Amino acid sequence: MQVYPAIDLFEGKAVRLYKGDYAQMTVYSENPAEIAEDFVAKGASHIHIVDLEGAKSGETPNLDTVLSIKAAGKCFCEIGGGIRSMDVIEKYIEAGVDRVILGTAAVQNEQLVRDAVERFGEAIAVGVDIKDGFVAIKGWTEKSELDAFDFCKKMQDIGVRTIICTDISKDGAMQGTNSALYKELSERFDIQIIASGGVSSIDDIKALAEMNLYGAIIGKAYYTGAIDLAEAVALAE
Repeated sequence: MQVYPAIDLFEGKAVRLYKGDYAQMTVYSENPAEIAEDFVAKGASHIHIVDLEGAKSGETPNLDTVLSIKAAGKCFCEIGGGIRSMDVIEKYIEAGVDRVILGTAAVQNEQLVRDAVERFGEAIAVGVDIKDGFVAIKGWTEKSELDAFDFCKKMQDIGVRTIICTDISKDGAMQGTNSALYKELSERFDIQIIASGGVSSIDDIKALAEMNLYGAIIGKAYYTGAIDLAEAVALAE
């Protein structure tokens, strides 16, 4: 299992939200590139980045910061947040980002997913943010009418190879991860599942690794010291 320490960006800073609430934001660093260097020093080979401003605007306001993280970490970087057009997908991939994550766009524009997968293959992932069993969109501000499992099946059929699944109710709450959800996802689909949201202890990492999940994202738990990243990486490997 790959461990993906996360950097959420807002105005060029590394921040964390509580349950996706922009009004409950904590700034952890003014220099996200330094965080990327620490990730790699602790053994991480993959970094998960979210542009929180992009999630709202559909633009790439933190592109320079994303590229500074990529340059500092010199490792695999994936980016999500407001990627809703082929132009933005191209901008990130041509700039050297390894994988882009479609969220709202995958729900609202299935053809974009098809076109992106056909053109960029495994460099395209889909983020499935789950709220009460349904897919949430627009920076988690709206709940769609799409059943989360039905949506995952559709993405698999299109050819998407990687899904980043977040249980919004667990995100940033430091109350543990939704193991039952990830277990069901891993059993029902032949796709690379990355668990996100609520990964708050080494026990969570151990449980997810034992399910043979493809990856797990560590967010707030890294910043608060609840998880030792070096220990998590070693355990996952």
